[in-house]
Amino acid sequence: MPVPAKRRPSSEARRRRSHHALKKINLVSCPKCQTMIKPHTICKNCGYYRGKEIVKVKTSLDKKKSKKKA
Repeated sequence: MPVPAKRRPSSEARRRRSHHALKKINLVSCPKCQTMIKPHTICKNCGYYRGKEIVKVKTSLDKKKSKKKA
């Protein structure tokens, strides 16, 4: 027996693919250094989260000093 050429209409495929679109990334500014970061994450620039220093971030001057010592 022959099989139908299209089993589903093309509009159904488009409706299914409607969720594949990329979503805009939500960014907020860090209250400490004003760089744009994702919400609820530690700032990569200064290492602060919710007003507390969580990670000590080495600056370029600190890296140069440590190279001179070694």
